[in-house]
Amino acid sequence: MEAKATAKFVRYTPRKVNQVLSLIRNKKVEKAFEVLSFLPKSAATLVEKVLKSATANSGKLSDFSKLKVKEAWVGNGPILKRMRPGPQGRGMPIKKRTAHLTIIVTDAGVSDGKRKKKASKMVKAVESK
Repeated sequence: MEAKATAKFVRYTPRKVNQVLSLIRNKKVEKAFEVLSFLPKSAATLVEKVLKSATANSGKLSDFSKLKVKEAWVGNGPILKRMRPGPQGRGMPIKKRTAHLTIIVTDAGVSDGKRKKKASKMVKAVESK
């Protein structure tokens, strides 16, 4: 089952949010929360909040050991255009960017069996030599 959570019109630049999202893509939710709790970026709090919402939407907030971050992306929101005084009475533009953040978690494809199978193949290959 997939669950989705979005945060729209947030006052973070998409580029900075994407740096945080790249650290949690295709990871288990437990590991993603652990990474986000120690990350010194301000966007980590936003991503953690949206990830928590996605796990709650899946209905497995108490036990999310079997959930995985399937997709996580950020898009551009509207840009707030402001002016700031510049030299010789001119106005200098400032672009205050906003972002739309989406995270999808799933319980499919999360198993420790894959690693065991690969490890057992390696052991058999070594034993046969």
